[in-house]
This record gives sequence, C-alpha cells and structure tokens, in this order.
Amino acid sequence: MRVFLAGHTGMVGSAVLRRLISDGGNDIITATRAELDLRDQTAVKAFIKVRRPDLIILAAAKVGGILANHKMPAAFIHDNLMIADNVIHAAHDADVQRIIQLGSSCIYPRDTPQPIAESALLTGPLEPTNEPYAIAKIAAIKLCEGYNRQYGRDYRSLMPTNLYGPGDNFHPQHAHVLPNLLDRFHRAAQSGDENVTIWGSGTPQREFLHVDDLADAIMFLSALPTTQYEAATSPMCSHLNVGTGKEISIMDLATMIARITGFQGQILTDTSKPDGTPRKRLDISALTALGWSARTGLRDGLSQTYAWYREQRAAGHRLRAS
Repeated sequence: MRVFLAGHTGMVGSAVLRRLISDGGNDIITATRAELDLRDQTAVKAFIKVRRPDLIILAAAKVGGILANHKMPAAFIHDNLMIADNVIHAAHDADVQRIIQLGSSCIYPRDTPQPIAESALLTGPLEPTNEPYAIAKIAAIKLCEGYNRQYGRDYRSLMPTNLYGPGDNFHPQHAHVLPNLLDRFHRAAQSGDENVTIWGSGTPQREFLHVDDLADAIMFLSALPTTQYEAATSPMCSHLNVGTGKEISIMDLATMIARITGFQGQILTDTSKPDGTPRKRLDISALTALGWSARTGLRDGLSQTYAWYREQRAAGHRLRAS
C-alpha cells in the first residue's frame, strides 16, 4: 500500500512511521516541512497529484498546551485550518479514496457529560483555553464528512485523548501538561529543589494514551472495511474516540512523575493559573466494540518516556521544539 504520512517528524507521525516500517510491505511517502509546507495549497495539490497515495494519514498539526494556545490563537486556528483543508481537498482532487485524519478530544464542549461520547460534538461551548485549535479540528471532521456524503469518499477522523511518549515536545511554553511536568520534575530532582509548583488546583482529571497505542489504533482502523467502520459510528458523526477510558488527576499525575524522576520535594499548586477543562474522559465503547484496546499502562508508559527523555538529553538532542 502506498501511504502518505503527513507530519512524520512529530510525536504521532514518528510513532506511525515506526509502525508502518515494522509492519513492512508499505510504500511510505513522507515530506519534511522544508520539502512541503502543508499550508501552501498549490504545493500540496501538486504533491498529492504526483504521488497518488492509496491512503493518507494526516498527523500534521500545530499543537501546544494552554500557554501556547493563549499566546498564539491566530496561528493555531489558521495553520490547522489550512493544513486540513489543503490536504483533504487535494486528496479528493487526486481521487485518493482513503484518509485517516487525527484530531483531539478538545473538540468537545467544556462541560459535557462524562465519559464523552462522539455525539457530544457541537452540543455546547468549547474550553476557551484551546478554542482556536478545537475549531480547526472540528472543521477537519466536517470536511471529511462533507466529502464522504457528497462524493462517496472514505475519509475517517480519529479523536485521541491526551497523548504522550517518545518524540514529545518538552518546551516550557509550548508543551502539554505531561511532558511539561516530566521536564520540570526531572530538572528539580537533578537540582535538588525543595518544591515544584504546578498550574491550577491539581484537581482536573485527564486521560492519557501512549503514542504507540495510537499508532496501533490507526493501523487497526485503517484496515477496517468501510461498512464496518460506518456501522461503528453514529449516523450524525463520522469520527471515533481513541483512548484508555481511564483518568487521573493532575496532582496524582504530578505525584507519579515525581516518583519516577526521583524528585523528593513538595508539590505546590498555583490557583491563579487556569485549570482548563475539569474532566475529559472519552467514551471509547464504539472502538472497544470493534475489538481494539490500549495496551500500555500509564506508569509503564511514563517510565518508558522518561527513559527516552534521559537518553535524548544525554545525547544532546533537541527536546524543546517551538
């Protein structure tokens, strides 16, 4: 199968690339940002028309945590809208029948019932701290649905919960909560600091999925027949949640990371900083019914990620992409 993996250098893309190589038998197409700017409509259209993949996995996105979303709302909505629109339309124009495009659980309303079912989309206001990114990802889902209904395409959208693992971004201003905490607790442990202060109250609940498990889910769902995939989704939405179905408070996560990194000081909270969404656990019953479930427990996944992080630091590799 000829597969165009868009975003192969990111955390998700790297995991998918490892899986594609491991599976073997695939003709894998990749392009760095310098080779192909996915925000450039003309360039994307020409690239896909020439390469004509059988499947496109759209793992490219501009991502970041609460601070990054707050500081760069225009960039988050513009870049992600352009990436989705350019790739999805160019795929249709080149008669590419299959796409797996990846979104995020932040597409759902801030105060929606838990666990969050796929049908909760567009039923209430979004979390303000990541609204621009969420709107772009909702638009990508609707683009896929539109091409499916109007042209009979098989464009599927997967909504993973919070991801972590090798290849994550540990930038202090752009990282998500888990890599941010891992980096901070590592540094505090190495420096012998007496305390680490986390944002907010520490009470919000979050669900975390190892990126290798997401890659496994992508491969599982990409091989699923169209009729079986469509039967698993609701009549009004074409996307599927991907997660573990388990959640942990930010304080408990910080405590777990402190133990893994060897930090022995006190964990403090800064309630002047935003908590974000109070809870965000996905309803994964549709995916579970298809026969897929995550394999990596959070403690094991954190230990593996921390080992990778330390290896990268020891080798002098860059861990703080902007």
